[in-house]
Amino acid sequence: MNQRVSPAHFQNPFAALDDPQEWSRFSRASPCMRDQWESMLQVDGMVCAACAGKVEQALRALPGVASADVSAARRSARVVWSATSTSPSALFSAVLAAGFAPLPANSSMARAGRLRQSRLLLWRWLVAGLCMMQVMMYAYPAYVAVPGDLAPDQAQVLRWASWVLTLPVMAFSCMPFFQSAWKDTVRGRVGMDTPVALAILITFASSTAGTFNPGGIFGAEVYFDSLTMFVFFLLSSRWLELRLRDRTAGSLEALANRLPESVQRRVIDVAAHGSPSHRFEQVAARQLRPGDVIRVRPGEAFSADGVVLEGHTHVDESLLTGESRPLARGAGEPVAAGSFNRSGAVLVQVTQLGADTRYAQIVSLMETAATTKPAIAVLADSIAGPFLWVVLLAALAAAAVWWPHSPQHALMVGVAVLIVTCPCALSLATPAAMMAASGALARAGVLVRRPQALEALVRVNTFVFDKTGTLTADVLVVGAVKTRADTSRSRALALAAALAAQSLHPASRAIVAANLVERTGADIFAASDVQEIQGMGLTGSVRAAGCLRLGSASHCQLDAAADGDSRVHLSDGEGWLASFDVVEKLRPDALAAVQLLQALGCEVEILSGDRGAAVARVARQLGIERAAGDCRPEDKLSRLRQLQQSGRRVAMVGDGLNDGPALAVAEVSIAMGRAVPVAHAQADLVVQGDQLAAVAQSVLLARKTLQIVRQNLGWSALYNLACIPLAALGFLPAWLAGLGMASSSLLVVLNSLRLGRDLNQGW
Repeated sequence: MNQRVSPAHFQNPFAALDDPQEWSRFSRASPCMRDQWESMLQVDGMVCAACAGKVEQALRALPGVASADVSAARRSARVVWSATSTSPSALFSAVLAAGFAPLPANSSMARAGRLRQSRLLLWRWLVAGLCMMQVMMYAYPAYVAVPGDLAPDQAQVLRWASWVLTLPVMAFSCMPFFQSAWKDTVRGRVGMDTPVALAILITFASSTAGTFNPGGIFGAEVYFDSLTMFVFFLLSSRWLELRLRDRTAGSLEALANRLPESVQRRVIDVAAHGSPSHRFEQVAARQLRPGDVIRVRPGEAFSADGVVLEGHTHVDESLLTGESRPLARGAGEPVAAGSFNRSGAVLVQVTQLGADTRYAQIVSLMETAATTKPAIAVLADSIAGPFLWVVLLAALAAAAVWWPHSPQHALMVGVAVLIVTCPCALSLATPAAMMAASGALARAGVLVRRPQALEALVRVNTFVFDKTGTLTADVLVVGAVKTRADTSRSRALALAAALAAQSLHPASRAIVAANLVERTGADIFAASDVQEIQGMGLTGSVRAAGCLRLGSASHCQLDAAADGDSRVHLSDGEGWLASFDVVEKLRPDALAAVQLLQALGCEVEILSGDRGAAVARVARQLGIERAAGDCRPEDKLSRLRQLQQSGRRVAMVGDGLNDGPALAVAEVSIAMGRAVPVAHAQADLVVQGDQLAAVAQSVLLARKTLQIVRQNLGWSALYNLACIPLAALGFLPAWLAGLGMASSSLLVVLNSLRLGRDLNQGW
């Protein structure tokens, strides 16, 4: 029995997307406003900034759309919309009405569409190349023959052969340019493909007229060789740009598509007579719920945040944290969605799913960055749009000047001007560099939430750091150890660790860890009758040492003057036995990061809510002259404003709740990867893992990025200034103009790719 299809389906092909259960495939609920959603769309058919502007206009015109950011480089759109005022089908229909093909981002259909588009472009390029070689073969005799070598009928046969071989190029290889230009024309717009399509059509029409009527005004010469060569060069540029864009955006693509489509979920069967048994069934990942138990085998990605119940393995969190080494995970330890299981099969109990996972938050940050335009890109786009009208007028003026001399030559001059002045390189100059920089930073564990931050980071000359969790790690370590004359350091640590092993206090764990590193076979003790007094310390008995006390000076019955900053004491029946300085552990690369920032000409300060003595000690270790402790959030905010009023450009690096106001007011705000959500919400850059050196490296890359952007814009301007007069004076044939335009676009993209290479060499 045939299933009937509702007529509404043909009227609205995107109606199925209005089902709220489908929204999670390409949308996430806004954490700030009720009934507001953020959707990611793939938009096929965009080739330039002008295309992105058309899609943005179509989306922003819809009621209920709060914002729309479109990236032509990534062919994606980020739309914030209200579920009470509009619907997903309206968003997709608006994009379709603008002349482009929308798909839910990161879906299998979208990935298949990108692959199909790449293959089709490759076929168009191959057809153009094959036909170009054949046409060049037929055109060659006309170039080398002297008068009398070719009879008129022979020359005409060669023209007819060239015309026939140009037809597949016009009918197949040139279709992307014609389709894009036609869509713009029927909507009363001028796009980047409009000059290209006009140049192709004019050249083909005049050459066809010369072929059919050799005695007419266009019969002196035909330009099928120039036409096919131009199309081949242009398609070469487009295909290489597509490949290079996919490469620079590869980190987001790899991250966004990392979760498995299906998982093995444990099902418990309860028999009528006997004990319960369990089995595993393959289910779609979206069917998981918190509390479910899943089996993850080696080589598979974790589909949700969870805790290991059984088994032991190593996980790869490189794309999530930037940590290149696999991390050991056993029973009771957490695993994150998007990380890879490298060694053993494990059972994991699901704790967080979907948008609640750290993985989803990272993808959201990267998608936002990929579609947000920096100010310099907006400026370039605003220049490229009106410049297209200048291109058309310049070509018309050049053709009009040359027409009285030779109509055929006038058309070719106009074609050359159309081609050579097309602002493709200008529209690619900034997006290509920004995408390369963001992709390189993402691979190194730095997520760029706002691309404008890369511009602002270049001007920053003062870095203000929080201390706890930013310059220091979240663990304590044992520093200096003082002991009584009759006791060695290793024995004192072993005795203290015997008591500390019974406590979860951070200072106790630091002493136990230090003892594990330094102990010898003879320095192993066991404590009994251990009691912990909250806020004071531990008391217990140790064989061969008697009753011991570990904790504050008062708890150990010592003079309070002996209590220093973060100092833990040990006493026995004879009195004081040892003292341990328990201090915060600096991040391994903190000193190198601070020194590099200072070498780059930046001042470095510390503003912390911790005690002044602890802050001063960290400042001394790192060579930072200005540091302040006991700072409240308003104190940090006041200091940042004071610096800004004195003319300083400030970047704030923090991870805590009390850093939120300071992060919001700084020119550039940087949050560490394990920061609280408030810090993430205010941050321009998020540093994953514990790589503090990434802050300094980001400054280097930002400066390099701005340099590359300036080079790209300078090259684009120089290319046009040099070639426009040559084309207008008739010294630049159409095929050479096409080669120049394609080469300029490729040069911009290749120059931008140096950012990723330089970062990989210097990280």
